[in-house]
Amino acid sequence: MVILHSNGELDQWLAAAPGPVHFVPTMGGLHRGHQQLIRAACGPGARVLVSVFVNPTQFAAGEDFTTYPRHADGDGQKAGAAGADAIWFPAVADIYDDAKAGHAKAGPQLKPSLIRTLCGPCRPGHFEGVLMVMERLLERVRPALVAMGEKDWQQLTVLRHCLPAFYEGRCRLLPVPVVREEDGLPHSSRNSRLSPAQRRQAALLPQALGNAEAAVQGGERRATVLEQLVRAPLESAGLPVDYVQLVNPLTLQPCPHLDGVAMLGVAAHVGPARLLDHKFLLSRKPIIAIDGPAGTGKSTVTRLLAGRLGLLHLDTGAMYRAVAWLMLERQQPIRPDGTLQQLLDAMELRLVWGDHGQQVICINGVDVSDAIRLPRITATVPRVAALPQVRQVLTRQQRAFGQQGGLVSEGRDMGTAVFPQAELKVYLTATAAERARRRAADMTQRGQAPPPLATLEAQIAERDHLDRTRTEAPLRPAEDGVVVATDDISVEQVVDKLEELFRQRVSYEGWPGGHH
Repeated sequence: MVILHSNGELDQWLAAAPGPVHFVPTMGGLHRGHQQLIRAACGPGARVLVSVFVNPTQFAAGEDFTTYPRHADGDGQKAGAAGADAIWFPAVADIYDDAKAGHAKAGPQLKPSLIRTLCGPCRPGHFEGVLMVMERLLERVRPALVAMGEKDWQQLTVLRHCLPAFYEGRCRLLPVPVVREEDGLPHSSRNSRLSPAQRRQAALLPQALGNAEAAVQGGERRATVLEQLVRAPLESAGLPVDYVQLVNPLTLQPCPHLDGVAMLGVAAHVGPARLLDHKFLLSRKPIIAIDGPAGTGKSTVTRLLAGRLGLLHLDTGAMYRAVAWLMLERQQPIRPDGTLQQLLDAMELRLVWGDHGQQVICINGVDVSDAIRLPRITATVPRVAALPQVRQVLTRQQRAFGQQGGLVSEGRDMGTAVFPQAELKVYLTATAAERARRRAADMTQRGQAPPPLATLEAQIAERDHLDRTRTEAPLRPAEDGVVVATDDISVEQVVDKLEELFRQRVSYEGWPGGHH
């Protein structure tokens, strides 16, 4: 491993070999958590650079800047053992060289809403300093990937939302799960400053968070109760508590009660150290709702994302296709009337998951998984799906699936009507021409002869019009959803994007399924 000190040495190392640089910025005092970041940053053809810089701009007056652990030799050994190719020890002048001339530039714009909770009020100026140093580090290194820990979730969220390199996609931010010691305390450089007695006190943080998690499992949902379950044992032990707060993980705004997924954060002082910890609390398993018009790849993307995250794939489009199949089989007119209601009331629609995670759909005891993909069903389903009676019956059934969560659902009104409480709502889109091309390729793969692309494009345009103008739950993006265009990017890239969006809302520790 190469040891670098000056900017010139860093520039020479960066220029010495081709290939991407994966970057792990630290303030030193390296421990097992940092080593996990380094291992996560390793990749084929990439060089891993670790920086050690105790950033003065993120410490307020009276904080522990001068006493922050500094162990350069030990840091180098630990970084090399974890697989780093180089470790860089810049001086303050290397990072803030423009300050000497009196024209230091300001850092990126901070969104005030992100620092109204948690550490924001306790540490004025802290996150401005974090943004400033990270922007300068990234400008100097220009990495393809940055690995950072989920331990300080607020810092991670601020960087995602406020640092242009990340939200503009010039650099990928890789979140890495919290690494904990045997008693549950997160690894932290500041832990080394604790005496044995203080170290035992510090273990109260994860224990208290565990109390809140147990209460959630017992049915408690009130934020005030959950917060007090954490605060009380810490204050009883004489530990000054800066905050205990239940917040939305994406917006960092307070949650008055737990509905789905929230993060319970705590900061407390133990001896000379200020320690952070958090716990993701789930009143049910996560839900992802994926909507969009026909031919955007929703089914393929949903199936792959569900497998990657360890969630079930709920193909609601198949449910509408199954009803269309039943109506054609029974020669039921496609219009709202009493006989349709009788048909729906007597219908038994079951979704089961096969041995390989594939969805099997049965209606009145008949497996129709293949039959519902025939062209005559595809041509009929838009009119069936526009019937309010059909939508009401199927929406009720879909909501029943969602009571326990643990789903990636796809359709046309998942985020707006069926699962408005979903943690992630996505609207996939693509041009009509691209969707026609995909539909033709899919039909060919199924052994069906596709019509001309112009015909398919006209059919898709008609389906879009029906979906957007129906009276019952018209097709549109959810107000708090994310629109993802799928033209010119691969299915794998779409799934990567959706996993990244999910991880902005649910940490690896909160929902471990998935991969780095």
